Amino acid sequence: MDRRDFIKTAAMSSSMLNLFPAILDGTERTKKKGQLERRSLGRTGENLSILGFGGIVVMDATTDEAANRVKKAIERGVNYFDVAPSYGNAIDMLGPALEPYRKNVFLACKTTKRTKYEANLELNESLKKMRTDHFNLYQHHAVTTRKDVETIFGPNGAMEAFLEAQKAGKVRHIGFSAHSVEAALSMMDHHPFDTILFPINFRTWHAGNFGPQVLAKAQEMKMGILALKAMANRPWPEKAVKTHPKCWYEPLSDPAQAALGLRFTLSHPITAAIPPGDENLFDLALQLALDFKPLESTQAEKLKAMTATDQPIFRFPNPEA
Repeated sequence: MDRRDFIKTAAMSSSMLNLFPAILDGTERTKKKGQLERRSLGRTGENLSILGFGGIVVMDATTDEAANRVKKAIERGVNYFDVAPSYGNAIDMLGPALEPYRKNVFLACKTTKRTKYEANLELNESLKKMRTDHFNLYQHHAVTTRKDVETIFGPNGAMEAFLEAQKAGKVRHIGFSAHSVEAALSMMDHHPFDTILFPINFRTWHAGNFGPQVLAKAQEMKMGILALKAMANRPWPEKAVKTHPKCWYEPLSDPAQAALGLRFTLSHPITAAIPPGDENLFDLALQLALDFKPLESTQAEKLKAMTATDQPIFRFPNPEA
């Protein structure tokens, strides 16, 4: 990204802070009684539930627990499921649990492999474990550094495997997830991806200057925007008792605070948010999202004032990116 483009993106992202709730005007939204709202996914033609089911929800679950958690989510209107081989045994548990509903859901998977050979090998293994012949979305996972980007798009990089898989019908849409602003912007400069999966969180947004730049560019490119960390609070305090082992950060477990965090994220022009992998927090998110209403401008300003000096889990710039 050159200086002119960066300035343009920064200006767009700055204006986003003052657009509640009109910022959703360009997003197609539908709602059925007792079901989660659904939104259009960029230019893909897909419509997804505003909450996604992260595979970590069934990590280390029993077969019956996994089946029940998936069934409950389906009944609430969840049609977006996301998993990755790096989530412990989540992919092994989600495959059988989701199999009865496969034709009616949008299934996303990811890989951290950066070379063509390794990415292709893991894609085929993931398809087998998920008991499907294709993924609706396949993503480069946790792209963080410019070196990651260079390898992905270099000779025999993972992008070659992705494009070949799409041509073969194993993958319908191609996207990526990123954990730094620098990597996300660079990925979008390299390819017109269908989707991006990125942290959109009230504290990282206001206290870390992390998110507005990425959201602005993704929206400009008409990408489908999927959000992480809506219910993240801050890094675990030193010597804290980690009450939610599946979360590497301290989550928002208080219902009122969790509702505010979720509303902040869903008040932006994103399609869906993936709640924490803790099954109890996922249940809480399901309850809260059924009655979602965008933040009003006064609420958004109050939240900004409350969090602008907090400790976020991500910041921009990232010297390690």
